[in-house]
Amino acid sequence: MHRVNAMGTITKDDVITIGQLAARTGVAVSAVRFYEEKGLLASIRTSGNQRRFLRSDIRRVSFILIAQRLGLSLWEIEEQLSLLPQGRTPTPRDWRQISQRMRSAIDEKIKLLSLTRAKLDECIGCGCLSLQKCQLYNRDDKMGASGATGPRLVLDS
Repeated sequence: MHRVNAMGTITKDDVITIGQLAARTGVAVSAVRFYEEKGLLASIRTSGNQRRFLRSDIRRVSFILIAQRLGLSLWEIEEQLSLLPQGRTPTPRDWRQISQRMRSAIDEKIKLLSLTRAKLDECIGCGCLSLQKCQLYNRDDKMGASGATGPRLVLDS
């Protein structure tokens, strides 16, 4: 993929090596290759077939790392990055649009994490630590009779 900066050209200062990208973002070179393989990044190839990345890809990798830490899947991250403009460095406006689109997914994850924390607090606080004896969530092992398992108590709430 041929990519250019906002001025329509690529200068030597606009590109960095895969090693520089890895060092600047704190990820392994193999992770950069993986992200490229998954379509999250695109490299520019030199005449010697060496990978070069736009300096702005530091922000893309940073976004990937933060989004993963937030619990977003690679598919969700890829979906958002695919909406960035191709062939130019994303602007602050482009990144704000991604942030706005991601809010609902992040809010859903926060809701699930909060619910899970509350359920765990209630269950662990009970002291029985047994789904067979639990009077709060599994009285008379009704969940076992229906074939359902413990995670459904949280996920189906």
